Amino acid sequence: MLRGMSTVSYFADDLTEARDWYASFLGVDAYFERSTPDGVLAYVEFRIGDYQAELGLVNRRFEVTPSDGPAGQILYWAVDDLDGTLARLLELGAKLHDEPRVRGEGFVTASVTDPFGNILGVMTNTHYLAIAERNQAGRRDG
Repeated sequence: MLRGMSTVSYFADDLTEARDWYASFLGVDAYFERSTPDGVLAYVEFRIGDYQAELGLVNRRFEVTPSDGPAGQILYWAVDDLDGTLARLLELGAKLHDEPRVRGEGFVTASVTDPFGNILGVMTNTHYLAIAERNQAGRRDG
């Protein structure tokens, strides 16, 4: 089942400009950046909100479905079993949008287009699981 918002990705042609704009808007600097082997800034990430949700900015050249209009945002919902969840979505009529991709140790994403044309992202995410576990422990102890 969907466990909560994990990561939302926005795409930009000029990732440095987007990073600086979001840092100004959010009032915090990105805590993580990754560049391609040739030095091009590929990804930056902020952690925001009560659950330190991840707002990722991605170099547009890595966008799966480029668009000339406002588009490209994929909200990734944290799941315990990515392969099982993806199989269930496909069984229910969703179409594969982006195959499972390892984004780093403990971070795997995939997305589907639901029968209504919406992109739905699912993700295993160690950050989300650690926050959820900490919050549950606090409720048990409190």
